[in-house]
Amino acid sequence: MWNYSFAVPSLLVILLYAVYYFYLPRLPIKMNRTFLRLLIIQCAVTTLDIVSSIADDHYQAFSIVLLYILNGAYFIVFIFRALHFYFFTLNVFRIDYTDGKKRSLFVKIPIIFSFLVVLSSPFTHAIFYIDESGYHAGKYYFFLNFVQWFLILGSFFVLQQLRNVPKRRRDVKGVFFYNTILLTGTIFRIMYPHHLIMDTFCLIAITIIYLTFENPDFYLESRSYAFNSRALREYLDEINGKKKYKIMAFIIHNYSEVREIYGGRQMDTGISIIGNYLYQTFRKYKVFYFRSGRFVIVGDENMDVEMVHNTLVKRFMSPWKSNDTELYLEAGYTVIESGNWSSCDAVLNMLISMLEIVEKSEDGSINYVDAKVMEEATKGTEIKKALEYAVDNNKVEVFMQPVIDGATGKLVGAEALARIRDENGKLIPPGLFIPIAEKNGKINQLGEQVFAKTCKFIQENDIKKMGMKWVNVNLSPIQFMRSDLDVRLHAILDKYEVDPGVIHLEVTEEAMGEEGLMEKQIGNIREKGFFFVLDDFGKGYSNISRLKKYPFINIKLDMSIVWDYCKNPDVILPNLVNTFEKMGFSVTAEGVEDEKMAADMVKIGCDYLQGYYYSMPIPIDEFVAKYGG
Repeated sequence: MWNYSFAVPSLLVILLYAVYYFYLPRLPIKMNRTFLRLLIIQCAVTTLDIVSSIADDHYQAFSIVLLYILNGAYFIVFIFRALHFYFFTLNVFRIDYTDGKKRSLFVKIPIIFSFLVVLSSPFTHAIFYIDESGYHAGKYYFFLNFVQWFLILGSFFVLQQLRNVPKRRRDVKGVFFYNTILLTGTIFRIMYPHHLIMDTFCLIAITIIYLTFENPDFYLESRSYAFNSRALREYLDEINGKKKYKIMAFIIHNYSEVREIYGGRQMDTGISIIGNYLYQTFRKYKVFYFRSGRFVIVGDENMDVEMVHNTLVKRFMSPWKSNDTELYLEAGYTVIESGNWSSCDAVLNMLISMLEIVEKSEDGSINYVDAKVMEEATKGTEIKKALEYAVDNNKVEVFMQPVIDGATGKLVGAEALARIRDENGKLIPPGLFIPIAEKNGKINQLGEQVFAKTCKFIQENDIKKMGMKWVNVNLSPIQFMRSDLDVRLHAILDKYEVDPGVIHLEVTEEAMGEEGLMEKQIGNIREKGFFFVLDDFGKGYSNISRLKKYPFINIKLDMSIVWDYCKNPDVILPNLVNTFEKMGFSVTAEGVEDEKMAADMVKIGCDYLQGYYYSMPIPIDEFVAKYGG
């Protein structure tokens, strides 16, 4: 009666998956635990499918009670399998089905009802029944397919909600693919009711899950049994705020220099030796390799960090040896405990910061994270989130600070400055978010938003009527490295129909790196009609001779040398300003805070003045209201 040609090979393959998955270390996160249960359930479903079908084919040899038990057990695990495929979809997107009564009831009610219907079948004959002529499908047998479709539909609904989230596109494709296979399997099950074919489609779906999400190699460091940085992030993301934990982390001293000394191949072997040692020595904890000579050991709240530390210090006193490697290494150590961390990113940022601190520590002691350090790390994470939100949603604001003509005391220009806000609407100082933007690559988008909004301001307002001749816009050194910068800036100008001569681009001496690149960039941008201003002159190393090579029209004196001169006047700054004037540069004094400072700067020959004495940076609408008159 039943065809087993598909089911038996499927059972053998799923058993191989299960054995291999058990063999390698597994990261204890929900998605992996669900997959493990799915493997076990699939083994049970296929086994019961074969056994119950054989029993049904030879029903005369078995008691009716046993036949009801075998078939009822099969249908129960059949429903469990469909449920766990749905759970896996939720786990992929980190959705908790118990989060909220509606979502919980959405799953519980039909599943509980289906269990009751199956269990009542010996009495109601709803799903199946057995009589003197053997096994028969009940009149509500179709309900099993309905349950599967209901759960698959739930997965497709989740996909629909997340289809446009960029970071999830790969996950969406994988989930779509295996749910489509499951849906196809239910159709074939209806078309060929006497073939045990659904198990094969479920095997294909599990294979897709394995290849897309669950291959243990995705989470293992390639040279050892330590988990990798991806695994660390996912593990901390799951336990942070839900479980108490401790982290013991260490970094190999001067890893980059040591790698150059020993060579890449030997150091890779050394990393493998260390990773395997940690895995064998601290089996009760989770061991991760966090790249660049950094190892992380995560345990529960009862983890004996002193014992772990002492064990590691003692081990590092001896060389790390293999057949062709002998490395003499030292390490720095830090400990982090669970607390009021806002996110996994906050923990990882703190971990990186602390390991940078201890990398060169010589005493081998533990650096513990205190409340002050935690607060700073949390603040940094919040700023990063605010920056990403502002840049990704075009919420970067432009504030204007006036530049005053020293001779007339009237407005002559302005500097456009980037501002972002935290989740409470409070402004974040640029000194905090600009360095983060330069590190995480957001500075290019941020800079272009400021440039575009400055052009929009010029387009919408009669700046000549305000008395303004130009607006200064800052270019980050990172922005200045873009080879297509001139094209991108000019495209924005064309969009707003703004004369490039009205935009003065401010660059710092830091941007004046490799001379060949500097000359090429300035040449290309200058050809588009822009003018250049050198910002923050006097802050750090200053090279006057290099100024001759570049077509700057204005030099802005950093506020530090302006303040220093006003406190202790000397001949250096007046002579410097005089030199600039003779070289053809106009000069702007930054940081002017009172009338006396303004008078002093005009006296030594500064052409323009900028600072809080005239105005702090203010939003564009306030600037227009104040100076648009």
